[in-house]
Amino acid sequence: MHLHLLQHSPHQGPARLADWLSSMGHSHTIFHLDAGETPPRLTDCDALVVLDGPVGPLDEADQPWLRRERKLVERALDSQKPLLGIGFGARLIAEELGAVASRGTQAETGWHRVILAPESPLDLPEQFDAFMWHREVFGLPEDALPLGGSEASPLQGFSWDAGRVVGLLCHLEATRESVAALLELGPVPAGGAESPHAQRDEEMLADPQRFLHLAPLLDRLLSQWLRPRAA
Repeated sequence: MHLHLLQHSPHQGPARLADWLSSMGHSHTIFHLDAGETPPRLTDCDALVVLDGPVGPLDEADQPWLRRERKLVERALDSQKPLLGIGFGARLIAEELGAVASRGTQAETGWHRVILAPESPLDLPEQFDAFMWHREVFGLPEDALPLGGSEASPLQGFSWDAGRVVGLLCHLEATRESVAALLELGPVPAGGAESPHAQRDEEMLADPQRFLHLAPLLDRLLSQWLRPRAA
């Protein structure tokens, strides 16, 4: 399969996701929308990934590529092609499905426990730790099933259209390098300095095993998302 990846920031790339695609024999092209690259045509890929990106409100004046990206996401939802959103990407997909996105009560950064929802169709552990970097949250789209939630964010993701579309607020693709880039270059989600759900920088990077434990979770999720579907 060939995948198109939409990137919105020079330091918020696919991280481990790109390595997984290559290891599984998939090819991919990254489109740097923040650098002025035009969103691709859906017909030129087999699946679409919308990566994390800007924090704060979605504003077409500040994000001139946003209108065209929304159109591309809309076409992907109407197609039969797999669609995955992470962070900002999940928020964009949720909004296109009619869900409300808003600023959460408190920022959530660092490592937090996710409790899998009983009705989640995704084959993931009942509890797992994942990396967070957000203040904005979204509601559950109509006809979607929840992934599960954390203490600060009851909805950490969703699955729609029998798993063809997946949105993740949490980051299973994070690596030590990608987190270090976030901490160095920011911006930090609003209220990150005061939130009880925000870890100190050194805590986020202290235990390399945390990043290693994400790898099999990402593998399980992506394998389900890209599984062959009956015609």
